[in-house]
Amino acid sequence: MTAAALAVAAAPSAAATRPAAPSYRYADVADLAIRAPMVIDGTIRDAVRIKGAEAANVAAGYVRLYVTLDVVALIRGPGAVPPRVGYLYDAKLDSQGDPPKLKKQRVLLFARSVVTASDQIQLVSNGAQLTWSPATEATVRRIAADIATAGAPPAITGITNAFHAAGTLPGEGETQIFLKTSGHPISLSIVRKQDRSPVWTVSLSEVVEDALPPPPRDTFLWYRLACGLPGDIPADMLAGLDPADAAAVRDDYAFVKKGLGACRG
Repeated sequence: MTAAALAVAAAPSAAATRPAAPSYRYADVADLAIRAPMVIDGTIRDAVRIKGAEAANVAAGYVRLYVTLDVVALIRGPGAVPPRVGYLYDAKLDSQGDPPKLKKQRVLLFARSVVTASDQIQLVSNGAQLTWSPATEATVRRIAADIATAGAPPAITGITNAFHAAGTLPGEGETQIFLKTSGHPISLSIVRKQDRSPVWTVSLSEVVEDALPPPPRDTFLWYRLACGLPGDIPADMLAGLDPADAAAVRDDYAFVKKGLGACRG
């Protein structure tokens, strides 16, 4: 083998040495998308360190940067966005005390416009700049589309009522749980039959017959339920129920929670 061939064989490829893009939990991305009036896909053109009074409140271990971004696409927003925008970003310093190298990095931003400057934006939080990857962009676009859909599941803020009706045979019965939301009603129904596994459904209207099966993980309805349902049924809500019915409601609610899994697991 020639020296040139040996050098090629010994040198890692660019793909092998390039760090993998971080993965983000669905719930964290959804939190950002809900808060952000606009979501921007872009490539960082430059990042300049800011010092003095404008960086006085930066947390320890961070540095404030003024970032200039070339916009690739406006994924979500109320109107057009300039081809180049600027924003402030507090970047974490590495172990050597240096800021990250952001130039030419492609990112996804969750932001709001600045009224006084059309070419300036403001991130909704310091965690609102995500490293771009095809998978992350696909997730962001899916969440943005779900948020904009008519009848999208609203935020769950509590539980309004719950009851259990026992069946004619031992072990059978149905539990209904009605949720408090920021919009239209949501209710849960759990049905138990002898010699069968319990089944639960969710209704996004007052018409229980239009109930949906349990939503797959990392979908918007799953997010609303997994991240919005309280940990337990409030005890005072079960105070007026027969003890057996109250126990059935608690068990059925726990069954739904277990099926959904952890919001950020």
